[in-house]
Amino acid sequence: MSTDSLDVSLVDAFTTDSFAGNPAGVVPDAADLSADQMQAIAAELGASETAFVRSAEDADRTLRYFTPENEVDLCGHATIAAHARLFEQGDLDAGDHSISTNVGTLAIEIEADGTVWMAGDDPDVRSVDIGYDRLAEILGLTETAFAGVGMDLPIARASTGMPFLVVPVNYFEQLGDIAPNLAAIERLCDEHDATGLYVFTFDTLDRESTVHGRLFAPGVGVDEDPVTGTASGAVAAYLDRFAEIDATTVRCEQGDFLDRPGRVQVRVEDGVFVGGQAVTTLTGDIAIPDVEDGDIIEV
Repeated sequence: MSTDSLDVSLVDAFTTDSFAGNPAGVVPDAADLSADQMQAIAAELGASETAFVRSAEDADRTLRYFTPENEVDLCGHATIAAHARLFEQGDLDAGDHSISTNVGTLAIEIEADGTVWMAGDDPDVRSVDIGYDRLAEILGLTETAFAGVGMDLPIARASTGMPFLVVPVNYFEQLGDIAPNLAAIERLCDEHDATGLYVFTFDTLDRESTVHGRLFAPGVGVDEDPVTGTASGAVAAYLDRFAEIDATTVRCEQGDFLDRPGRVQVRVEDGVFVGGQAVTTLTGDIAIPDVEDGDIIEV
């Protein structure tokens, strides 16, 4: 590797199979990169998020996250991918670790089999007043898709580090029927200071799963995310608050409608912990972009 390039990887998170789950870019040594250089690399890699590993004063390491369009404060699948890759390379041992992020310092646990757990922030869950007529219009569904389950469960804004609007629907088929109006979803999320809209059903593919979900986050440049760790943590906190089920362990299915199936484990006990495994699918070098903070980057 030349001094003008960096090691990079693409790592599929929340799966044990290549070309499934959610791909994240991982840059293990980003200490000398400017924000604009990180943004340019994320745009070039094209993953929904790329994690950049840097040193930290108050934690074991810092992670910064960039979509192809902008920086985000936290990304669950990129966190899982980065730690799985560092563990695979022998740069990290199994055990407890910590990361500094834009939302604060978070605990990480790596198991001997490579499963990575990320602690979420304290849950913040509250119902919001959004009419079924508006949801039906922006998702391309009828109001009856929400009415049944909505008698027991509200529309809510939920966060364990990143906020999402959480919307329950009755059946798996209705998830598949969604035809999202992305501009309208972005406006709705902006109104409620949410990163994206997570639509879920208890009608799952696997018997051991709790929910099946889809996540739309056009405001951060992700029309639909295959598998989302932070949103899975948010929906687990939502279920713990509103659902009359044992939400101690939640298993979230996602990505099947994009042919990128992934499964997220969430523990809700003395906090919220999002976990999963990951598979490295591509490694190589990338040229360090010749840009500085303040340059305009076209993406």
